[in-house]
Order: sequence, then structure tokens, then C-alpha cells
Amino acid sequence: QVQLVESGGGLVQVGGSLRLSCASSGRIFSDYYMGWFRQGPGKEREFVALISRFGRNTLLADSVKGRFSISRDNAKNTLYLQMNSLVPEDTAVYYCAASEGPYSSAAQYYKYWGQGTQVTVSS
Repeated sequence: QVQLVESGGGLVQVGGSLRLSCASSGRIFSDYYMGWFRQGPGKEREFVALISRFGRNTLLADSVKGRFSISRDNAKNTLYLQMNSLVPEDTAVYYCAASEGPYSSAAQYYKYWGQGTQVTVSS
């Protein structure tokens, strides 16, 4: 069993930055591929970013490339999402999730999910 707790969300103006964190407990953190997903108001959940077990490979959704980055610190059992140049379309609840594999952006492969943290970008 893996427990995931997100933090770092909040209200930010257009062009601002936020860093989300996801603290993991319960199992060996490096056993899992980790991802970020988001669900905006009235929208379906969508993939944002993915990182391999030891951080060597990352994948970002086209909508956030060049603005967001994903990283992890296995020693601290923590996943991060650095979000820069935020726009109103980034407003959503952001979820971190853990997958035993494969290395995939498909939500179906993610077994454990956090409760989410709200990010609101105001214009």
C-alpha cells in the first residue's frame, strides 16, 4: 500500500509559478513510476507529467512542455512538479499517482492516487 499526499497548491496570478510536492509513504518509493494528472472544472482528468523510477526519463504533456518540469527525490520519498508561466487553463485539481509499470501516461496503470491539491490561476 502506498499513501500519497500532495501539497503546494494555491492561488497564483497569470505568469506566476508554483511548486507542487507529493509525499509518499508505505512502500519503497523508487519501486514506482510517478505521474501528475489534473482535472479542471468541467473537464476530464488529463495527464500532465511522468517520471521514471530513478528520474532518468520524463514525459510531459504537450500543453505544459517548456513551462512545467517533473522531478523526484527518492531519498525524501517526494515527487515534485515545478510549474512556471501559469495560465488560466492550468486551473485544476492536481493529483500525483504511483504506477508499478509500464512507463505510461495512461491513468489506468496508476494504482495509487493522492487526494489532490487545488491550483487556481487568476487573470
